[in-house]
Amino acid sequence: MAEFDDTYTSILLPQSRVAMYARDLQSIQAFKSLQSDWRFTRVSLDQLEGGVDQATIDLQSGKPAPSLLIIETDTIDDSFTAKLETLAGYCPEGTAAIVIGPVNDVNLYRKLIAMGISDYVVRPVKTETLAFDIARSLIERIGATGSRLVALVGAKGGVGTTSLAQAMAWGAADMLNQKTVLLDGAGGWSTLNVGMNFEPATTLGEASRTAAGNNQDAFKRMLFQASDKLQVLSSGGDVMLEDGIDADSYEALLDKLMTTYPVVIVDLSHSPTALRRIVIARAHQITLVATPLLAPLRSARSLLQEIKDIRADSESRVDLVINKAGMASRHEVSKADLESALDRKPSMIIEYNPALFMGAEGEGRKLNATAEGQDVVRSLLPLMLKILDGVTDTSSIANDQKQKNPLSGILGRLKTKS
Repeated sequence: MAEFDDTYTSILLPQSRVAMYARDLQSIQAFKSLQSDWRFTRVSLDQLEGGVDQATIDLQSGKPAPSLLIIETDTIDDSFTAKLETLAGYCPEGTAAIVIGPVNDVNLYRKLIAMGISDYVVRPVKTETLAFDIARSLIERIGATGSRLVALVGAKGGVGTTSLAQAMAWGAADMLNQKTVLLDGAGGWSTLNVGMNFEPATTLGEASRTAAGNNQDAFKRMLFQASDKLQVLSSGGDVMLEDGIDADSYEALLDKLMTTYPVVIVDLSHSPTALRRIVIARAHQITLVATPLLAPLRSARSLLQEIKDIRADSESRVDLVINKAGMASRHEVSKADLESALDRKPSMIIEYNPALFMGAEGEGRKLNATAEGQDVVRSLLPLMLKILDGVTDTSSIANDQKQKNPLSGILGRLKTKS
């Protein structure tokens, strides 16, 4: 089995069904314990008596095949692998399988992998091992392996979430050299096209249907090529006063994009509540944006608690960014009081610079086209770097960060806090 990678164990797993055929009490207990794991909330876990023979009987009788089969066996001879081949004949293409066996046998492991088995696990089975193998099998079946989902959500309208989403996308593509896609969940309320300088060419619903239909050429035409490494879903043509895409369809669209792009960035400002919730639950990193005024800070405090209710790992997965500091100094919570007001230290404070941000949006140019803009984009890179291990070589970026004078240009007004 591969070394643990939290790509597979730090997100809410996709809606799916896992069927385990086993008799060993410890294996069954490890499997059942996953029902209380927040990551498996949308995974149906069916524990069934028997082994490969019973699984074959069930599928022969017309029972629907699960997304993942887990087969426990006491024998690992040729008769068992022959039965596995028979079982495979009744499984739809793409059904994943894990085998739990009694001994560590390298030759058997190689044979099973060659047959298309996801993994071979030796008894006794530990819960964390089983969780990792199931998560990896499900994500690889969906096709999201190796990708990183980044969500940006504002505590209130007008805090600059969309501008920072664009900045992070430019940073991932231009400075981290990652193939990146940026999309918006706001439907007809999206303003992403203004800052990114494109005309809306589709709706979220149409993009979702095209992705589900696997029409690659049509889907490519819905993507605006912002730079060599950055594409943007050119949505925004939705009717503003009608219900937009539902959360499940949006998630299916994400699954499609995560098969192609190592980095997927979602702007959740103005998105429907159900859509925000499902993206926040899945994201590898969440950037919560607020300004240092009382109303957005109160909303940020409440939202931090709600995210914590959704995700047990919210302390490590949510970055709080205070934007537009100094915009209304007399009415702002002081930097010294921000931590006590939020029960959390901000990851970053960005000073108000309307000429930079509004100029970039109004002219439809990328934020990092100027030296000031490059400094802002570079300052956001640490938020991305911590989740990109295994996706990109970050050593050159880290060295570049150290060599930069932290007091040059706008960086003198950007306070990154450890």
